[in-house]
Amino acid sequence: MSQVTVTEHLLIHQKKSPAASGVFTQLLYDLILSAKLISRSVSKAGLLDVLGETGEINVQGEQVQKLDEYANSVLIHRMERSGALCLMASEENADIIPVPERFTRGDYVLIFDPLDGSSNIDVNINVGTIFSIHKRITSAAAPAIEDVLQPGYRQVAAGYVLYGPSTMLVYTTGMGVHGFTLDPSVGEFLLSHPDMRIPESGKYYSVNEGNAAMWDQPTREAINYFKGSENRRGQPYSSRYVGSLVGDFHRTLLYGGIFAYPKVYQKPGEGKGKLRLLCEAAPLAFVVEQAGGKATDGERRILELVPQRLHERVPLFIGSPRDVDDAMRFMK
Repeated sequence: MSQVTVTEHLLIHQKKSPAASGVFTQLLYDLILSAKLISRSVSKAGLLDVLGETGEINVQGEQVQKLDEYANSVLIHRMERSGALCLMASEENADIIPVPERFTRGDYVLIFDPLDGSSNIDVNINVGTIFSIHKRITSAAAPAIEDVLQPGYRQVAAGYVLYGPSTMLVYTTGMGVHGFTLDPSVGEFLLSHPDMRIPESGKYYSVNEGNAAMWDQPTREAINYFKGSENRRGQPYSSRYVGSLVGDFHRTLLYGGIFAYPKVYQKPGEGKGKLRLLCEAAPLAFVVEQAGGKATDGERRILELVPQRLHERVPLFIGSPRDVDDAMRFMK
């Protein structure tokens, strides 16, 4: 493993990034510190009173896990004090979160899912934090919802932290994708996966097949293509799905293949996506494209979608470029 820390890496590449500045680097530093705090609690989840549900329901209509609440509070507390942000949005909060006037406000906007896959915590399966950073686009004194509702191609940085057997940070500022592993002995993220590239195609497909009865015909045909022997490989792809988006995506990024969360049709003609555009689909699409992959909602490139609502949901097909292209032949 390299001895280069993530902070050193940021400083080395600061001049190369069009959005880079000392303030931007400080923003990422505070985000990394938040991840270390969350990682500490996740690693001790079985020993601390942070397992299970709080008894509350979030804006998504889901049970709030105790670690969800903790991770969300850590990120809000740390990031509103960074001096780089004017506004935040969280998967756990119904509305945007302006930085209080008592703190220094910057020109950046942070959107995050504090603990993706948190329902898996009780059974010790990987979870993660997903983040997306934009520059503010409004000029009024107070930031506005328009600063959040930007298409993904305008992101200046995005990435995720994976809390597993080791804690990994993977991020991009639009100049490639780099991965760092947390060394607990020194408390630093060290460069472990420089210039990450997704394989042109893989041998895994990842999808919740429990929803198969609620897919439309093109989706079923696309998934059956990967399960059959007449695909690009000439033999069936292996199924891999753990139900934690960050975990499933990270495996896809490293080994190739495709992750899909298609539309679910609970009523004829009323298909709905599940993943959140702003805090899940768009940041991972930015990462995968920077690594040479593709991401689509089944019709359009994810990074070109213009969000209309804070918690808008979309279908997602993401992964190796050839595998995503193969899936889209059926979807179109």
